[in-house]
Amino acid sequence: MSYGKMNTPIKIVSTTPTKDAEGFATSGDTTLANVRAYFEKKNSTERWRNNAVFAEASALFRFRVIPGLPVDTTMVVICGSERYNILSAEDVRGRGMYVEALAKAVTGSG
Repeated sequence: MSYGKMNTPIKIVSTTPTKDAEGFATSGDTTLANVRAYFEKKNSTERWRNNAVFAEASALFRFRVIPGLPVDTTMVVICGSERYNILSAEDVRGRGMYVEALAKAVTGSG
């Protein structure tokens, strides 16, 4: 993966509830990282057809490993104005250089 293909700015955020100064729980986004990523929307290519395990995934993000931040399924990716729930995150080829995250777009109910 080259830097030329990783040109989409994304935010990796955590949506865990936090307590404010008065002790009340508030659900807000905590930005964990701002990175550039390779972004691919789901389409009918052979790569996506063979990925039957994650049929509900609608996007693929590939970005460099962030030191000290293990990316997991409790996190959300914000790309532009869209939010994506991470369905799986894995090390690309086991080298510890890149993370590939399959994600599902979050749609509003309304």
